[in-house]
Amino acid sequence: MKTKHGLRYPFETPPAFGETLEVAEGVLWLRLPLPMALDHVNAYALDEGESWTLVDPGIDSAACRAALTKALEGPLAGKPVGRVIVTHYHPDHIGLAGWLQARGAELWTTRTSWLFARMLMLDEQPVPVPETLDFWRAAGMDPVLLEFRATERPFNFADCVHPLPLGFRNMIEGDVIRAAGRSWRVRIGQGHAPDHATLWSEQDSLILGGDQLLPSISANLGVYATEPLADPVADWLASCRAFLAFAQDDQLVLPGHKTPFYGLPLRLKQMIENHEGALERLRARLSERPHTAAECFPVLFKREIGISEYGLALVEAVAHLNHLYLRGEAVREMRNGCWCWSLR
Repeated sequence: MKTKHGLRYPFETPPAFGETLEVAEGVLWLRLPLPMALDHVNAYALDEGESWTLVDPGIDSAACRAALTKALEGPLAGKPVGRVIVTHYHPDHIGLAGWLQARGAELWTTRTSWLFARMLMLDEQPVPVPETLDFWRAAGMDPVLLEFRATERPFNFADCVHPLPLGFRNMIEGDVIRAAGRSWRVRIGQGHAPDHATLWSEQDSLILGGDQLLPSISANLGVYATEPLADPVADWLASCRAFLAFAQDDQLVLPGHKTPFYGLPLRLKQMIENHEGALERLRARLSERPHTAAECFPVLFKREIGISEYGLALVEAVAHLNHLYLRGEAVREMRNGCWCWSLR
């Protein structure tokens, strides 16, 4: 068993795309390809006897669909997917849910995730809308990059998510779901995505963590033009602290990315400390002079931010500034179309 940063990893080699690896009795781990720097998403097949429950079936791309089809026709062959569980509405988790529904599966997710996904499917944009451009400008996006992005097709949900038919089963905090011979308690997290479902087995120490419980990377906490004064950092920290009450060292966490791990109490503390440390560095930066969100990249991320990461970095920088602003620790002033933030 590999150990790194206090966490223990029982599976050193993930399954190849289209293959599976049994991580517990009746629970198979699949890895599906993504067309981005984070090049995979984890899905999990839960054995229901006559069918499968599939958790987070990946994005609707040719490569991901081919890998999932290979698994369905190979290691999962002989039984249909009767149910899809989606932990949250992001495209790499819900993208092929509608495709599986069209093949007869029932969708289970939180109401917020379903509504967000259905709404975003309809919100197709050939170029960014004015509110988004104003938001980027106010965050201090590089003017050259802003001019370029103003004329290119932005990310559209409909480009990588299969249409979702009407009909789903709502999951709420405290629900108990039967799957793979186990009872799974639903616990809802916040911050990375609204009403993100995690499932905790009550028979053994298994947790389906989605992106709320990742081992070695930080889930993005972003603020967007849709809700420009949101505080996902506060939501995330509150969720991490709430999960600590249920976390045990011997629980095997099955995350949405990277590899399954043991050591959840430590990992939750690491995630809290990660953002508390970022906020402390941000306070020091803002005490010097006013800064835009884009100017805060060096202290928040402590590494060079490239073009491919710029958008996620910008929305996360705004999230941390919003947190200090809404706590009354920071103030902001509009200068030349940009919010400039300083410590109160």
